[in-house]
Amino acid sequence: METVHAIEMRGITKRFGKVVANDGVDLCLERGEILSLLGENGSGKTTLMNMLAGIYFPDEGEILVNGSPVSIRSPKDAFACGIGMIHQHYKLVDVFTAAENIVLGLHDGKRLDRKVIAAKVQEISDRYGFGVDPNKKIYDMSVSEKQTIEIVKVLYRGADILILDEPTAVLTPQETERLFDILRTMRDDGKAIVIITHKLHEVMALSDKVAVLRKGQYIGTVATCDTNPQMLTDMMVGRNVSLNINRPAPADPQPRLQVEGLTVRDAEGIYKLDNVSFTARSGEILGIAGISGSGQRELLESIAGLYPVASGSIRFMPEGAAPCELVGKSPMAIKKAGIAMAFVPEDRLGMGLVGGMGMTGNMMLRSWRKGRGVFVNRRDPNRLAREVMESLSVVTPSVDFPVRRLSGGNVQKVLVGREIASSPSVLMSAYAVRGLDINTSYAIYNLMTSQKQRGAAVIFVGEDLDVLLELCDRILVLCGGRVSGVVDARTATKEQVGLLMTHVGGGEEANGHA
Repeated sequence: METVHAIEMRGITKRFGKVVANDGVDLCLERGEILSLLGENGSGKTTLMNMLAGIYFPDEGEILVNGSPVSIRSPKDAFACGIGMIHQHYKLVDVFTAAENIVLGLHDGKRLDRKVIAAKVQEISDRYGFGVDPNKKIYDMSVSEKQTIEIVKVLYRGADILILDEPTAVLTPQETERLFDILRTMRDDGKAIVIITHKLHEVMALSDKVAVLRKGQYIGTVATCDTNPQMLTDMMVGRNVSLNINRPAPADPQPRLQVEGLTVRDAEGIYKLDNVSFTARSGEILGIAGISGSGQRELLESIAGLYPVASGSIRFMPEGAAPCELVGKSPMAIKKAGIAMAFVPEDRLGMGLVGGMGMTGNMMLRSWRKGRGVFVNRRDPNRLAREVMESLSVVTPSVDFPVRRLSGGNVQKVLVGREIASSPSVLMSAYAVRGLDINTSYAIYNLMTSQKQRGAAVIFVGEDLDVLLELCDRILVLCGGRVSGVVDARTATKEQVGLLMTHVGGGEEANGHA
């Protein structure tokens, strides 16, 4: 008797112009199973799942749900087939309650009975251990609570096939483990679950099977118990890739950037940073950990002269010279003061690069003042663009091809390559590998380590604690805009850092002075 799959995709092909995002993909998903979908950036993972969710429609191939062919042309069609997708960026209305968000768009002209809604939400919550308060406003919720609402929302609509895109990107280790417990309970209840992720340790801990895509093509599906991170990486990339992060001991570390009592408020007067103090040293990588929105972005932008400082001091301490105060200086004033500072911001195309320009134009953003009069020297930026393209293996038709049309990994290589080309004394990076595949991520880690060995003080804001603990020398933990602790990355545990992220427990130098 032929096996009936929860989902079967046969020969799925999707094109965007001349780009083939998915090329004849075959994929099966069973009930009572968690399937991890792996692949490099641009391999077609999200595009494939978006066709299940009704966001895209395949150009070729067919989709079967419970053995029957279906046509999924909208998210409404997907829900009718029992398919729900939880996207990486939550789609919730902040001023509505949990219950209101869960039923948004379902009234069909009928009057909503709040008691009935709350009772059903409570039933789902009790069944899977969500702990949802139906009457709580979204703006009062943590990131993990918002994610829970998104999951309850698709379950309320009757979904028994769930797709989660990068579900742990902004969760603490404790929140991640709680989510995994919930997903295991849902699997045991007969749900079919697909997770798109780049975190191989989570794949090994949670999934039953792993499906791998490479350059839009289906490579294969393996049982998780029969594989390991190295084998999966080789499948994704098509060759052997080293998964070791080199962490040499700091050589003669000296104070390079000293932050004292830094306090920052936004336009509404709300504290974003409150009395933050630490020292970044030459020849070491200082990691910054914290729940999303704990002040990481404001910290780096304040140091770079992009965010106004209410009070406190930021001193650059050059070797053999007097300290230089950075508070009150613009990025151009910092540069004119002879301070070699590089900043890789979180917003790659909004703040870091100009999307419509090619690599040469974006390299020129750092050197355009070297031109004479109205003429700009394009020779040096063009040479630098070619050097970055070759040394970092940037995949682009030419150095003049618009960077916004490159994949996320290639955009990040361009940005990081431009910043480190200035041989900075201080290199700051915010979420340098967010959303990047394993191969590109390790290339970025190696670049950070090379800058550390060159003697730069590297400040690395990250969200993957496993990476922070393996790459960094020390980790400063932020919670609600304050320093909750500083730990030695060589001896600290993920659980210890996770507790500091929620301001529980204490770490070495927990008084805020690193």
